[in-house]
Amino acid sequence: MNAATRRSLLAGGLVAGLGGCGSIARPAADSWSRADAIVAGIQSPRIPARETRITEHGARTGAHDALPAVLAAIGSIADAGGGRVILPAGEWRLDGPIHLRSGVELHVEAGAVVRFTPEARFYPTVFTRWEGTEVFNHSPLIYGRGLTDVAVTGAGRFEGGGRDYWFTWRPEQRPDQTLLRQMGAEGVPVSDRVFGLGRKLRPAFLQFIDCRRVLIEGPTFADSPFWVIHPVYCDHVTVRRIGVVSKHLNSDGCDPDSCTNVLIEGCRFDVSDDCVAVKSGRDQDGWRVARPSRAIVVQDCEMRTDIAAAFAIGSEMSGGANDIWVRRLAVPHAEHALYFKANLDRGGVIERIRIKDVAVEKTESLIHFTTDYHSWRGGNFPPTYRDFRVEDVRCVEAEQALRIAGVPSAPVQDVLLRNVSCDRATEPDLIRDTRRLRLEGVRVNGRAVTAPA
Repeated sequence: MNAATRRSLLAGGLVAGLGGCGSIARPAADSWSRADAIVAGIQSPRIPARETRITEHGARTGAHDALPAVLAAIGSIADAGGGRVILPAGEWRLDGPIHLRSGVELHVEAGAVVRFTPEARFYPTVFTRWEGTEVFNHSPLIYGRGLTDVAVTGAGRFEGGGRDYWFTWRPEQRPDQTLLRQMGAEGVPVSDRVFGLGRKLRPAFLQFIDCRRVLIEGPTFADSPFWVIHPVYCDHVTVRRIGVVSKHLNSDGCDPDSCTNVLIEGCRFDVSDDCVAVKSGRDQDGWRVARPSRAIVVQDCEMRTDIAAAFAIGSEMSGGANDIWVRRLAVPHAEHALYFKANLDRGGVIERIRIKDVAVEKTESLIHFTTDYHSWRGGNFPPTYRDFRVEDVRCVEAEQALRIAGVPSAPVQDVLLRNVSCDRATEPDLIRDTRRLRLEGVRVNGRAVTAPA
């Protein structure tokens, strides 16, 4: 098989079955017991009972750099077999990233404020995935790679210095962003994709990559450099009762990326990008890695965003996404409430998606499928959307209730919308290039909506 043929097959959908951990479990067509089973099966990290406080390792509050003490505490307790590292109440300055180790829980107590100094020179290059393409770039502020049993917990607060420093890079990032995408498209070896100091690709706030049994529970993450919570290639991930407040572009709240067995629950998002976006790699680099995101449950979250989606899949979804379950969301405001986004470069398959019990106050689009998301590079690898069930969605006000747009070669197919209502919409629905679309109990502006013949 030549390279061009292989790319076509991958883009056409085979990628969804090539990667990931184990076989793909098919949920029963309509049974939410599958979601309950995913939640019950997610493993928590196994953290030993021992603990240490960073003050025992020389940390001082205020203008003093506490990072050496934090890293010393992590190293000491990891060498002893694992345990909890406590950051007590107070203001802590860190001149650089926290790199965690297996068996360690980083616990920020109530009243603790951890401020990462926003200067690029403090953040060395590490292996990461940036907008779906593998690269060596500035370390995320909290980072771990290849770990088992790791946690970040507590009622404290992390501040990332995003708006006044990192976000100022955004107007200058395009050349580096374009170069990295080209490297991914051309298959440049990852070892040669070295960015970091002197480049303008912002780091994530918290990223665990290739980790197993991960818990992020309790803290507030504020003013992120870029995407906030970004697990990549992880298995058994719980993100519970966190707060995310970051009001500038690219502050995605939580982006599980080529991950399996993920629970996101009870979280509060107030951001200026997607609140939760399921991802799995970009274009050719995503096909190369071929790891879908699957067995994911998102539930009981409040999602507020200025300019993007409450819940999204994509746009970097070339590895595929399936077996996704979303329920009980409160959306005070979003540009798009439920957003499934890709373009004709992406390929990949999004399937077996179940969503219910979503309450939206105000949005531009309520349910939106698109195949023409921005940054199209001229490919002809349409994504596949199939087997969606969305039910019990209530919206007060939208510009457009339904925008479901496939392409003739890849229609949006096997979608059921049931008990969906929008009290006030100012624009007509747009539905085209669909197959086996069913609308049951769908009402917009008080009138029943039926599927096109």
